[in-house]
Amino acid sequence: MPETIEDVTYRHQDWYAEELVDRHFVRCEFFHVDLTEAVSQGAVFTECVFGNVAFNASRHIDSAFTRCVFKRCNLFEAEFTGCKLVGSSFDQCDLRPLRIDGGDWSFVAMPGADLRGVRVTDARMREVNLTGADLTGATVTGVDLSGAQLHAAKLVRADLRGSDLTALDPTAVERAGAIVDAEQAIVLAQALGFEIR
Repeated sequence: MPETIEDVTYRHQDWYAEELVDRHFVRCEFFHVDLTEAVSQGAVFTECVFGNVAFNASRHIDSAFTRCVFKRCNLFEAEFTGCKLVGSSFDQCDLRPLRIDGGDWSFVAMPGADLRGVRVTDARMREVNLTGADLTGATVTGVDLSGAQLHAAKLVRADLRGSDLTALDPTAVERAGAIVDAEQAIVLAQALGFEIR
């Protein structure tokens, strides 16, 4: 069983290239912690707060960050593979170029986030809040976006193929050059009131 660390505050710590394997943090706070090139595998963070934390080039595999708050964190070139971030929020974070492969990011709040060119594949992002987010040139393929809040999002030149776009109002987003497949085109046409025959 992984050891559980509860209610601890970490400040100004250097965890560069640290390996966080099977560790469980509950309600812990991390301020100005350097997690550059750190690797987490099977780690669990529950209701933790990350403030001004550097996640640059960090790799996270099958880890969970549930109901966590990320504020002014740098996730430059961070990668999340098969991770669970249900109910977490990102505020004033540098999220480019982020890579998300698989996992569950449902109920995550990223309103107004700069997500230009990020890569999200085969993830579940049900009811994610991307209101006003900039996904220009992003790859968002095979993603479950059912119930997502996408009002005023920029999807210019974004590759959206294979994703669930049932929650998307095509008139409420910037969408020039966005790429969809034939099945999605039918969903979007129906959203606009067209009848497909």
